[in-house]
Amino acid sequence: MKKVLLMNGVNLNRLGKREPHIYGYTTLDELEERVIERGKKADLEVITFCSNFEGELVDRLHLAEDEGMDGIIFNPGAFTHYSHAIGDAVASITVPVVEVHISNIHAREAFRHHSVIAPHAAGQLCGFGLYGYEMALDYLMNREV
Repeated sequence: MKKVLLMNGVNLNRLGKREPHIYGYTTLDELEERVIERGKKADLEVITFCSNFEGELVDRLHLAEDEGMDGIIFNPGAFTHYSHAIGDAVASITVPVVEVHISNIHAREAFRHHSVIAPHAAGQLCGFGLYGYEMALDYLMNREV
């Protein structure tokens, strides 16, 4: 059975409460359950992780490779725009990472237009709402190695 890590970074634990006009009313728990259930239908195990701490996210990326994960769906939150440590961690592993953002980061404040993660990721999805997570899962399920 393939295993995918669903990772969320800084402030995503506030989904459903934080700026619902941008991020909606679905909670992180509800989002995770949705992705887990979609994975089960495809005989895919989805493991979840969320942290507001940069070092914990770096450690979890490293561990994902050690565990033999088949892919990572990752919304780093604001770390996307300035955490070279997380960018380096993504670059240091062979597990494909799909960077996901709920909102269209390119249509928001200028500082959000740049990602230090994207150059090391298999791809980036943004602006598709929570469906972007499912799109990332579909890609990882159907990815040709």
